[in-house]
Amino acid sequence: MTGSVLESSQFLDVRREEDLLLLELDDPGRANALSPEMIAAVTAIYTRDLRADGLRAVILSGRGKHFSAGADLEHLRSLGAAGYDENLADSQRLRALFESILRQPALTLAAVQGACVAGGCGLATAHDFVVATEDSRFLYSEVRIGFVAALVATFLPLRLRGRDVRDVLLNPEFVGATRALEIGLVNRVVAASELTAQTRKLAVEILERASSESIARTKKLLLDTMGQGLGEALELAAKVNAEARGTDDCRHGIATFLETKAPPTWR
Repeated sequence: MTGSVLESSQFLDVRREEDLLLLELDDPGRANALSPEMIAAVTAIYTRDLRADGLRAVILSGRGKHFSAGADLEHLRSLGAAGYDENLADSQRLRALFESILRQPALTLAAVQGACVAGGCGLATAHDFVVATEDSRFLYSEVRIGFVAALVATFLPLRLRGRDVRDVLLNPEFVGATRALEIGLVNRVVAASELTAQTRKLAVEILERASSESIARTKKLLLDTMGQGLGEALELAAKVNAEARGTDDCRHGIATFLETKAPPTWR
């Protein structure tokens, strides 16, 4: 991928396999802590319109024993004496990371093993699907150190019910894989030896039976209608409905079904 934005950096390994983009957090010695350099590398990838590069799905994993230990605490400590403006600028970089994942038009999946903590939890759960190993553990630890999971709290309701949001954010204890699956924090739980294969299998299965154009438009609608009143949300939904009918994918899907009595295979 030389000469492209889609290239590996010091803390992020980048590989392409056909229409899949495989990313791996690469700082295992520090449990893939979210340093400014790692945040910048990941944001640069997800900010890009990957579908324009012929990519239909991106899978993020973490090298080593753990997916991610969350925020780089040494970096946070270095900002302890900084003013509000400097801390806001740093927080905005984390906001850009989460927003780039949430708004990425391509399908996004996170493959999680070991500990997934604080900002690392936010990083994983901003993806469309989370596949976790049986021994994975999730923890929003911010209140343990007098911090606030402010950014994560804005999109966690996309996954969890209100009472479970409060539980994981206010009661800082590890949530095991089984419990994480029960409350919706993750979508699949698999054996550790099968994490890579099963995450890729899920991506391929979705891409075979779902239009990437429809996926992108649905993802955007879900974000844009968050917090809206019913009337406003329905008005936006009606426009999205009408626009979707004019897409090539919709025309192809309807025509294929009428001719074959089966939906298209999209991949």
